[in-house]
Amino acid sequence: MGEQTEFEPGQRAPNDGEYIEVGEASFHTGIQNPKRIRLSRGERFPETSNHRRKWKKFNS
Repeated sequence: MGEQTEFEPGQRAPNDGEYIEVGEASFHTGIQNPKRIRLSRGERFPETSNHRRKWKKFNS
């Protein structure tokens, strides 16, 4: 059983950190100007730019 890595809008952030929008085929085509947000643990994820995108922890 693994840790959840992608999050839907409305879910709560599991940890403090920076999150970035990812798409279903982002590793092939990439997303132009993805949204980046900073959340504290327990804050809710905002809406994404479109319904097929999700949030993922950004490791800089």
